[in-house]
Amino acid sequence: MTKKIYRSYLEIRSLGALKEVKKPSKNYTVELADPKDFQLNKFFYKTIGKNCQWIDRLVWTELNWTDYISNDQLFTYILKDKSEIAGYFELIFNKQNKEAEIAYFGILEEYFGKKLGGYLLSEAIKYSFNMGGERVWVHTCSLDHKNALKNYLARGMKNFKSETLIR
Repeated sequence: MTKKIYRSYLEIRSLGALKEVKKPSKNYTVELADPKDFQLNKFFYKTIGKNCQWIDRLVWTELNWTDYISNDQLFTYILKDKSEIAGYFELIFNKQNKEAEIAYFGILEEYFGKKLGGYLLSEAIKYSFNMGGERVWVHTCSLDHKNALKNYLARGMKNFKSETLIR
């Protein structure tokens, strides 16, 4: 049985275009994962990705994960509720062309419905521009959370490419 998957590529080209969502509570912080820890990225990928059918990295070995997070262009940020982890995003920042890709982004299921997606995306975009970025981009698809595309558009991102995949 085949399934159609709709993929959208979105971008934002200035911090001024960001329609920011402020922190919903003083309990929340966004922190750079330092030192890098592949187990953290792997945990988020598997936990958040299970509902979105993220499957390409499920076969990765510890060496694959270590190589991935060792990339000096990769930055992982953790959303915390006091000391509890609530979500994350991975930025791949290319210094040469001054652009950041939001490679992975998500909120743990127990934090759904708390208006954290808009706040976390706002932070991802701000961090990207504060690193010297002139363009921030992301792709999402119809397998992602039902509010993913709406969140990207509501933050001021614009669609620059769409495609339909058959799986």
